[in-house]
Amino acid sequence: MKSRDMNHDWIATARTLSEALPYMQRYAGAVVVVKFGGNAMGDDAAMAEFARDIVLMRQVGINPVVVHGGGPMINDMLKKLGIKSEFVRGKRVTDKATIDVVEMVLTGLVNKRIVQAIMDEGGRAVGLSGKDDDLMVCEADDPELGFVGRPVEMNPQVLRDLFKAGIIPVVAPVATGMQPNETFNVNGDTAAGAIAGALKADRLLLLTDVSGVKDGTGNVVTAMTPDEVTAMIADGTIAGGMIPKTETALKAIEEGVRAVVILDGRVPNACLLELFTEHGAGSLIRPPR
Repeated sequence: MKSRDMNHDWIATARTLSEALPYMQRYAGAVVVVKFGGNAMGDDAAMAEFARDIVLMRQVGINPVVVHGGGPMINDMLKKLGIKSEFVRGKRVTDKATIDVVEMVLTGLVNKRIVQAIMDEGGRAVGLSGKDDDLMVCEADDPELGFVGRPVEMNPQVLRDLFKAGIIPVVAPVATGMQPNETFNVNGDTAAGAIAGALKADRLLLLTDVSGVKDGTGNVVTAMTPDEVTAMIADGTIAGGMIPKTETALKAIEEGVRAVVILDGRVPNACLLELFTEHGAGSLIRPPR
C-alpha cells in the first residue's frame, strides 16, 4: 500500500510538471521582480523554500530580481543599540543614527542571508543595494521623516548585466541621494515597484502576510484593473496597509510593468503557484486587454 501511494505521488508530480510547461514557455526570458518580506524572512524553512522557488524560476529561463525589506531586523538592532524609533503617520523617522543601522542591517545581515539561501539551493546570486552603480537615486520623501527616500532616477543596467551572466540580483532598499554621501532608506514595496518599472518587468510580485486585496465582503478579488483599484481606494474598500501596496502597483503599471500581483507569501510555493498554474494566487492587477 505504501509503495502504491508513493507511486501515485510521483505520478501527480510528473503531471504537475507537464501542466506547468506552457506557463514556463510563456515566461521564458521574462523579468519578474519579487518583493520578499514578512514572516518568511525570519523562518529558516520558509526562507529555504522561497530560495528554491527563485532558483527554479531562473532554471526555466525567467530573470528574477529579489527586493527585500527587513523592518523587524532593523527594530531588533535599534533596540540592542539603544536607539529609539519615532513614527510619523506610520512611517519610521530616519535620522543619521538610524540610517546607519538601516544600511548595516539591510545590506549586510538580511541581504547576505537571502543570497546565501539562494546559493544553498544551487543558484547563483549577488547582493547589492540601490547605491550600487547608482541603481536607485532618491530625494527626501518627506522632511519630517528624515532620510526616507523617494526614487527619482533609476539605472538598471547592472541588473541586466547580472541577467546575462545567469546571476540572480538580490537588492536591499537602500539608495543614494542627489547630494554627495547621502543615504536613504526606501520602503521595500516602493523600491520593488521602481525597479520593476525601470526594467519594464513582466510581473511584479508583492509578497505579503495577507491573502490579497479584499472586497467589501472580505473575499479576495483575484483580478482588477487600475481603474477598479482606484475606485476601491476612493470608497474605502482598500484601506490601511493595503493602500501603499496598491498605489505601488498602480505606479508600476504606469511605468510599463505588464501586471502586478499582491499575494500571500505564507502560502507554500506562492510564486510558483502564481506563475505556473492556471489558478494563480492572490490579486492580479493589470490594464484591461
